[in-house]
Amino acid sequence: MKKNSKNFLGGIDIKKPSLTGLIITLGIVYGDLGTSPLYTVKAIVNTAGEFNELLIFGALSCVFWTLTLLTTIKYIIITTHADNKGEGGIFALFALIRKKSAWAAIVTLIGAGALLADGVITPAITVTSSIEGLRLFNPVMPVVPIVLIIFGLLFSVQQFGTNVVGILFGPIMVLWFLMLGILGFSQLIHYPRILIALNPVFALRFLVEYPGGFILLGAVFLCTTGAEALYSDLGHCGRTNIRISWIFVKTMLLLNYLGQGAWLLRNYTPGTQAMPFFSMMPEWFLLPGIILSTAAAIIASQALVSGSFSLVSEAVSLNFWPPIRILQPTLTRSQIYIPFVNWSLMFMCSLVVIFFRNSSNMEAAYGLAITIAMLMTTSLLARYLYQKNIDIKLIVLFLAVFLAIETSFLIANLHKFRHGGWFTLILGTAYGLVMYGWYFGRKIKNRYLTFVNLENYKQLFIDIKADNSIPRTASNLVYIIKANRMEQIESKIIFSIFKKRPKRADKYWLLHVDIVNEPYRFEYKVTYLIPDVLIRIDFHLGYKIGKSINLYFREVVEDLVQSGEIKMLSGYNFLKKYEFQGDFKFIITERIIPPDFNLSKTENFILALNSLIKHLSLPAESALNLDPTCTEVEKIPILVEKPLTHRARRS
Repeated sequence: MKKNSKNFLGGIDIKKPSLTGLIITLGIVYGDLGTSPLYTVKAIVNTAGEFNELLIFGALSCVFWTLTLLTTIKYIIITTHADNKGEGGIFALFALIRKKSAWAAIVTLIGAGALLADGVITPAITVTSSIEGLRLFNPVMPVVPIVLIIFGLLFSVQQFGTNVVGILFGPIMVLWFLMLGILGFSQLIHYPRILIALNPVFALRFLVEYPGGFILLGAVFLCTTGAEALYSDLGHCGRTNIRISWIFVKTMLLLNYLGQGAWLLRNYTPGTQAMPFFSMMPEWFLLPGIILSTAAAIIASQALVSGSFSLVSEAVSLNFWPPIRILQPTLTRSQIYIPFVNWSLMFMCSLVVIFFRNSSNMEAAYGLAITIAMLMTTSLLARYLYQKNIDIKLIVLFLAVFLAIETSFLIANLHKFRHGGWFTLILGTAYGLVMYGWYFGRKIKNRYLTFVNLENYKQLFIDIKADNSIPRTASNLVYIIKANRMEQIESKIIFSIFKKRPKRADKYWLLHVDIVNEPYRFEYKVTYLIPDVLIRIDFHLGYKIGKSINLYFREVVEDLVQSGEIKMLSGYNFLKKYEFQGDFKFIITERIIPPDFNLSKTENFILALNSLIKHLSLPAESALNLDPTCTEVEKIPILVEKPLTHRARRS
């Protein structure tokens, strides 16, 4: 049982280097980064104090070196090498780390929470910025209602899949980037002196000499906010396509940024609201430019929505997020749809637009969360490089450079806290708490999970099958187990079969689901612990593979019947005569911690959080896609797995 690991869109393998792959990569990977010219320079100028050459030359120098150091060197060159069988993103990086320490888990959930918060603010600011261009035609244009209508359409189509329209994203983004470059070049030729802004001396002068220059780094940072999403999309498009297409993307971005600077120095009137991106368009091109900008903003939003689906799906597989409903609306494997994420994103994005009203206010909320995500990626990446035996001096240099840069951006972005940064921090914290409670709550419960030697109970299985005084529970009794070792089984399962209420069956099946670090591994192994009585099946599933255990188990049983290894006739004689197939019953044992169980205050808080989250998650049988008509959930207190330390004395 294996699954093809290639990624296809409309029958095209988009991970393979090709012209088609490069074009589609532009539509999938660079939406967020590609739409940053809509608001980055505007945010810098409108936030700054005095308007002068140092502001423009210094800010553009900072933009260039931010794109070079953070996006090109850290993400394009270094981080894309940290792939897990071709998959990228913070969860893929966590899966690569051999020692899953509490530190690594906390860093991962903080970064993931920040990325989910970014998935709320990015669609809001990009779509609003593009629609605001209409105010050059009509200053009282009702931007908010138009944006809300676009969101309604964008999030409504997710349930049907975006496979077909996704093919169009690439060509549209090609036009978008060409427009960026042409517009920028048309201004640059009138003021070629702007090219000296690439000199790093201007960046240093800007930070040292310009009043409030360091704080303005918070606005400069907007130029690279899509870099973390770029790493997450590594598995969709492949490293080679991303690296080659970045040459084109970066060139077009820089031309546009320099062109905006040239236009400002030639035309801007200090004290007025700056909109350099749309203002440098020829009047005849303004409407087509706004339409193309809106299309690019929708594509960027779609990329963030799809990224949020993938992020939460991976979090569920790695037990960072409680089980929720995950659908696959098309036959394309990478296309998933999560109703809860979709509608909550729509609600939160709409709330942002209604609350902040315009993109200038949203700029204050943007950037803070994603800076935190970048810092977390840097920390995990350093641990991964150490694990790969990279020279410790190079790792120290990597940390020194990028922690210094990202910490500077973080400090600058903290200035935005009271102006809107609090929103994304609260949102990121809420997402982080969900993951913290779920991940560490399971860790606490697993700490009290006890195992017994299966060898001591094999005769019991044989005897209970032959004991006709016990009513047959089912022809086939199936348990989901956690014991990694073949010779072991959880004591709670022994308790369920033999002690709680004896359960007789013709065959006992033990299903062990092993979520492995390889994203698309899809295999199983069958072990006959007691021939024709006790059978163990180990599923080895990648964290990108769904947990349709009922389907996988049925396929395994069909394989075993076809190979002649087992017979599946009913255990009831009159049904066996007519060759009826045996019935199945799944038993899920759920461990309950009694109220009088002694735990620390921190552990009690984590378990309380875990219990609260559990009420919002799918039931265990639904999470594993088991048939609810033949599944039973048994609650077993943890105390049955622990011996009593003392007894009451009879008086």
